[in-house]
Order: sequence, then structure tokens, then C-alpha cells
Amino acid sequence: MHTYEINIELERLISAIKDAETGQRGYMITRNHRFLTPYLFSRDKVNTSFIALKKLTADNPEQKKNLEKIYKLIIQRYISFENCLKYSAPETYDKRKLDNHMFGGRILMENIRFKVDEMNDIEKTFLNKSLKKYDQEISLGPILSISLFLVALIFIFLAYRKISRDLERLKIYNKKLLISSGLMAESEAIGKFSTWQWDLDTDKIDYSDNQFRLLGFLPNSFVPNKDSFINFVHPEDKDIIAASIEGIINNKELPFTYYKIILPNNEIRHFKSTGKLLVDQNGSNILLGINFDITDEHLLNIKLQERNNELEKSNKELASFNHVASHDLQEPLRKIQTFISRISEADKAVLSDSAKEYIIKVETSAKRMRVLIDDLLLFSRTNTTKKEFVKSNLNELLENAKSELAVIIDEKKGNLKVTAKLPKLEVIPYQIEQLFINLIGNSLKYSKPQTAPQITINCEEVLSNEYPEIMEQPFKKFYKITFTDNGMGFDPQFKDNIFVLFQRLHSKTDYPGTGIGLAICKKIVENHKGHIIADSEPGKGSVFTVFLPE
Repeated sequence: MHTYEINIELERLISAIKDAETGQRGYMITRNHRFLTPYLFSRDKVNTSFIALKKLTADNPEQKKNLEKIYKLIIQRYISFENCLKYSAPETYDKRKLDNHMFGGRILMENIRFKVDEMNDIEKTFLNKSLKKYDQEISLGPILSISLFLVALIFIFLAYRKISRDLERLKIYNKKLLISSGLMAESEAIGKFSTWQWDLDTDKIDYSDNQFRLLGFLPNSFVPNKDSFINFVHPEDKDIIAASIEGIINNKELPFTYYKIILPNNEIRHFKSTGKLLVDQNGSNILLGINFDITDEHLLNIKLQERNNELEKSNKELASFNHVASHDLQEPLRKIQTFISRISEADKAVLSDSAKEYIIKVETSAKRMRVLIDDLLLFSRTNTTKKEFVKSNLNELLENAKSELAVIIDEKKGNLKVTAKLPKLEVIPYQIEQLFINLIGNSLKYSKPQTAPQITINCEEVLSNEYPEIMEQPFKKFYKITFTDNGMGFDPQFKDNIFVLFQRLHSKTDYPGTGIGLAICKKIVENHKGHIIADSEPGKGSVFTVFLPE
């Protein structure tokens, strides 16, 4: 039983290293981290087996030495695994070093097997000696024979119990193995991919079950070979696949290949295939490959292309609208304003009061139309104009905005206070300047009657995770710029609506404007991958907060 336990643990040790080799190869071929699972767990299995073997060989110095040598060889083998993974990675790929480590790993594996066989031979010798001693002792007499027989029965009973327990454990391990195999098969079905291997020396091809299903057949419905596979390929792509097969044979590799498959029901599916050549421990050239059914992806790309074409058409229509708004619409408007301006005061004096009122309304409407067209053009330019980002000092852009609004600030006796310097950022300068003009102008427009506007601008650096309700990127740096005023404020239930195009909280007779200014602000901030929010209480002023990424 001692020999049997040692043999079992040695076999488990070899099996764990084989699992590591299998996982390594799968990962090197597919770069799929799922294949690394057996490789990662193999270390624990190896350590468990070594602990058990250490206990079993504690009374045998020779076996202890052999076990130490095996341990050193396995450490070297895992170093070889790590080097193979390192030099097979795309960013550190080195074919010569990879080949050297693969070949060295094979030699290490043979040395490990040799040492394992040596330990097994020692255990067999030990077993034979025990049997000889048993033969000598059994000849001592019937009493000794009977005693030994009884003892043997006891040992047989204990061994039976031990074997029964081991069998139960083996059943559990087999069940887990079956579950793992089933999960792999289910993963292929869910992920719509399949695996295959091609022994280039024997020209034998093996498919996974899902490969048959992807081709429209039940598993193992036919014998796979390169000719039978080409029969499934769409006539337009047969030359591509034939060239790929020749490339596999000549160059020992399969780059990503895209092609179409015709199923037995004449349905066309789109496939993507790739593969990698590996040399097993017996020196056989094995090409491991993966096929992906990318039909859904292909159809989605077609829809996206159609959507892009629609967007391009929409953009062209928007450009046409801009041309109409900037030329055709403004020409009759200029004429209306010109003709109204030519009506002299003497002409107006002879008109009736109702006629004078109508002329004033026409003039006012023309001015509002001019402002509306200008605002619409400005909003449109924030979408369509080429976005050229330049490293700019936001303090200079703020000064330009203040100069633009200087007349209104003086008229309202406003006070503009900047409590912290603004940063230098990669921005679209004229858009950021327009953003400042609109936000400051909004505070001036909606100031309280008989109260001088007080506008405070502050800036600080924050992290996005401090504002999870509006920003999704974790731990990204933003500059938080706030515009605080002492104006009339607004109901906080409208804090989102005010950024919607043409949304106004007051009638146009009470306050001038088109309802586009804050929509332009939102669009400018979005062009810079930022965020803008507003908060207020009626009669207590408003706070507009802009977040610009670093």
C-alpha cells in the first residue's frame, strides 16, 4: 500500500505538470486567459503532491534525495513555462528564445519522468524485498501462517476501505472533470466559437463538438479533413481559404482569416479563424485553431454603416440649413430692417397710432429674428465646426469675455470677482470664450431689479469619483469652475430643462433672449468631454458648475 500510494502521488505530480503544459499551450494559441486556469492551479496540485510524497518517503533517505532532485527540476520547468509565456506574447515575442525554452522544457520533462521512474523502481525493489521476507516468515509454521493470514485479512479489509475511499475520491474528481468539460463545451456554444487541431505530420484533423454545430451538423457527423471543410466555404471565398491552407502547410501559421460559410439549409454565416503551430513532446507538429461565428457582428457593422451614412446625410442637410440661415434667411430680414429704417420721423408723424404701433412691432420682430438666427448659427457651429484643440490659458479667455460684456457690466454696475486662477487646458478657444460670455451674460440678464449683480468665479481640481451621479470615469481629474451670482434664481425643478434648446423660464416680454444660450453652453462643454450642472433657489441667486477634464 505504501508503494501504491507513492506511485499514485507521483502520477498526480506528473498529471499536474501536464495540466500546466496544456493550459500554457491553449493560452499561447488563443491568448484567452481561461486556458491559464489549469496552469495557475497546477502549482497548488504540485505542492500538495510534494507534501504527501515527503511524508511517504520520510524513512527513506535515497527517495528523499530523488524527491529533492525532482522538486528542483519542476521549479526549472515552471521557469521554462513562464519564459515561454513571456516570449510568445505579442509585445515580447522572440521566436528563437521561445523555441529554446520550448525545447528546454521538453528535456526537463523527460528528466522529471526519468526521476519518477527511478523512484518507482526503488519502490518496486523495496516491495520485492518485503515479499521475500514474507516468504521466509511464512515457512516458520502453520501457526505463523494462520497468524499472518489473519493479519493479512485485516490488512486486506483496511486496504479495501482505503481503496474504497480512494475510489470515491476518484469518482468525485472524474465528476469535476466531466463538469469542466461540459462547461468548456457550453462556453463554445454560448460564445459561438469552436476549436480544432490539425496534426500536420499525419494530416489528421479533430473538431470540437461545436465546430460540427457551427457547420449545421450534429457532433461527429462526418470525418473532418481540409477538403470536406472547403466544401462548406462560399464560392467567393474558396480561393482565400485554399491560400490559407497552403500558408498553414508552408509557413506553419494561420493569421486571422475572414470568410463565409454556406450551411446545409443554404444559410450564409460569416466566420473568422486563427491558429498557431505547436510542437508537442513527441516532436509532432500540431496546429491548434479557433473558429468564430461573427455573423451577428457582421450584420451589426452593416447597420452601423447604414446609420453612419444616414448621419452623414443629416450632417449635409444641416450644412445646407446653415447656408440658408446665414444667407437666404438673412437677406430678406436685412431688407425689412433697411426699409423700416428709411421711414423718417416726419413720415411716422402722419401715420395713425395703430400704424405706428404696427411699425414698432415689425421692427421689434425683425430684431428678434436677427438674434434668433445668430443664436441658431452659433449653436449649429458648436456641432459642425471643425474642433481644433489648442493649449490655452483660460484666464485670458475669461478676460476676453469680460471685455465683450464690459458695456453691460458697466450699465448694471456689476462686480465680477475671480477667487482662483483658471488652468491652462487643451480647448477650442473661441468656444470656451463663448461659454464664459453666455454664463456671465445669463447672470447679468437675470439679476434682481435695483440690485447690482455680484458674480463670483471659482476654480478647483477634483476627482470624478467625488461626483458619481454625473461622471462615470473613476479617479479622473477634472477642473471644477463655478459661476455664482446673486440674481433672481429659479425653481430647482427646472435645473435640467434650462439646458434644453428653446426652453425659457420667463416670457420674452419680461426678459430678452431666444432660449438657446444655455443649450450652447451645454453643447460646448460636451464638445470638451465635460459636464455642466445648475443649482438655484428663487430669490437667492444661481450657481452654474462646469467640469472640464484635465
